[in-house]
Amino acid sequence: GINAEYMGISRSLQLGIMVMDTERCAFDLENVDRNAELTKSGHSLPKFRKTGTTLCGVIFKGGVVLGADTRATEGDIVADKNCEKIHYLAPNIYCGGAGTSADTSAVTGMVSSTLSLQRLSSGKQSRVLAAQTILKRHLFRYQGHVSAALVLGGVDVHGPYLGTIAPHGSTDRLPFVTMGSGSLAAMSVFEAGFKSDMTEQEAIALAHRAISRGIFEDMGSGGNVDLRIIRKDGTEYMRNMDTPNKRTFRTKPYIFPPGSAVVLKETIEHFGGEQMEVDN
Repeated sequence: GINAEYMGISRSLQLGIMVMDTERCAFDLENVDRNAELTKSGHSLPKFRKTGTTLCGVIFKGGVVLGADTRATEGDIVADKNCEKIHYLAPNIYCGGAGTSADTSAVTGMVSSTLSLQRLSSGKQSRVLAAQTILKRHLFRYQGHVSAALVLGGVDVHGPYLGTIAPHGSTDRLPFVTMGSGSLAAMSVFEAGFKSDMTEQEAIALAHRAISRGIFEDMGSGGNVDLRIIRKDGTEYMRNMDTPNKRTFRTKPYIFPPGSAVVLKETIEHFGGEQMEVDN
C-alpha cells in the first residue's frame, strides 16, 4: 500500500513537472491566430509611436564632447522644444539618451545611483567601462523593450572613452559616434570633418555642426544645440549654445479694421419671455 501511494505521488510530481515545462516554453504563439482574425474583421494592430533625436559624441585630445538636440516629440506633436537629453551618471561620466524619454531618464538614474554607491564603497573614481557594463546588462535583459539608445562618454584613469549602447544591449567603442533618427545626417559631418588628436575647440565646432545638421535634416529633431565637454579636470555644460530656431513673438497686437470679415449670413431669433424694466 505504501509503495502504491509512493508511486502515485511520484507520478503526480512527474506530470506536474511536465506541465510546468510546457508552460515555460520559449515561444508562445497562441495569439497569432487571434491577431489574424482580428485583422480580417477590420481591427488594426497597434502601431509604435515614432521618436526623434540627434545625439553625437567625439573624442579630442584629453577629453570627450557630447552633443544633443532639444526637441521632444509625441508622434507628430512637438511636446517640448527645449528638453535636456544629456544625463548625469557620475562627475566624470555623462550619457546622451534617445528613444522614450521615460526609459532614458529611468535607466540613467538607476545607473547614476549605482555608481554613487560604488564610489562610496571603494573611495575611487567611477570607471566608464563599469557604467557601460551596467547599462548593457540591464538593456539586454529586456531584449530591446526598454527604449533607450545611449551615447556614453567620460574620462577616467584610462583616458577618454566614448561608445554607444543600443536598446537591445549591444555596444560599440569609436572615436566619433551618432545616435537617433538624425544620426545619418550627423554622421555625414563627422565622416567629412573628423581627424585624430583634435583640439577641444575643433571638437566643439564639429559636434555643433553635426547636431545642427540633424536639427535641419531630420523631422524628429529640432530645437537648440546642447553640448557637454568632459575633461580630466572637470566638465562644462554648454546649455543652448546655439538657438537656430529661436521663436519670436509679436510686440504689437493684431488689428483688424472693420469690414475685414465678410458676413455671409445673418440670422436673428426672438425668444419669448417677460420684459424687464431697467432703471436709468
